[in-house]
Amino acid sequence: MRLATLLMYDGNPRKAADDVVALERAGLDSVWVAEAYGFDSPTLMGYLAAKTETVQIGSGILNIYSRTPGALLQTAAGLDNVSQGRAILGLGVSGPQVIEGFHGVPYSKPMARTAEVVEIIRRGLKREPLVADGTFHLPLTKEHGAVTGLGKPLKLLTRPERDTIPIWIAALGPKNVEQTAEIADGWIPHLFHPEKAHLVWGDALAAGNAKRLDGLAPLQVMAGGMLAIGEGPETKALLDFARPIFALYVGGMGAKGKNFYNDVARAYGYEKEAEEIQDLYLSGKKKEAEALVPSEWLEAANLVGPESYVKERIAAFAEAGVTDLNITPVSDDPAATVAQVKEWVS
Repeated sequence: MRLATLLMYDGNPRKAADDVVALERAGLDSVWVAEAYGFDSPTLMGYLAAKTETVQIGSGILNIYSRTPGALLQTAAGLDNVSQGRAILGLGVSGPQVIEGFHGVPYSKPMARTAEVVEIIRRGLKREPLVADGTFHLPLTKEHGAVTGLGKPLKLLTRPERDTIPIWIAALGPKNVEQTAEIADGWIPHLFHPEKAHLVWGDALAAGNAKRLDGLAPLQVMAGGMLAIGEGPETKALLDFARPIFALYVGGMGAKGKNFYNDVARAYGYEKEAEEIQDLYLSGKKKEAEALVPSEWLEAANLVGPESYVKERIAAFAEAGVTDLNITPVSDDPAATVAQVKEWVS
């Protein structure tokens, strides 16, 4: 099992990126940079590439709406060059609030768009001309909105570091997860409950893997949560710091009936809690919503407790198919904590 972490920062991503150097020395295998509607991911990934030597650097995630397939191809190839072959392209559909609200782009055909983006990027990295006639029309013709009609198939001008870059997809809905298992190198679920994951995604993963594209290695999976190792109630109390995140996603990431994370909570068996958390969160009662996040879920999705218990949680994630354990160390010395866990998973 490899160790991953999400670049966490509070106002100053440069400082957080500098801290990754120590985590790299401690054995961290990959660092992932989120984007949402904050700082863009590729800029920080390029900074990380200059500061590090061995750690893989992933976008976690770039949405497939605000950049064209050609732009995503350029970004992937450029990051892979400056990192000397350490880039991972994490993609996802995000959600309508961000796509239509922040980017002003219609949130349409997410699955078809995902499949075409992946296919175009893979062909583009092999320096094949970019052509498509589906959700995307390359070259663009007057029939589909071209002004001049002068577009022609073009291939990537520069030679990429690698002609294949790992493409990971963040997906939650069963059909999206099935497609991910079919076409992607890796899958990024969120708020992952190892013991209940098969109830939500087992059939979808099996169906997708049965159709998996020839030439792809087995699907990699990245999931995890807060990491804190220690005895006593003060360590377990750290789980409360995860409550706002769970409440935000289950309650606030979307409207009624249009919240993927709320759907996952219900599929885990937390139907009552999911409904109440959403009602409270959307009415502005965030603290009350946080209090209703099931403690069982917090315990299962994070790695917080004595050494023996944390090892049990690591085993549970591995049993659920997780290949890359995504950890957020909570300690006075995060690098030492990473080094400790690295010994356990190596």
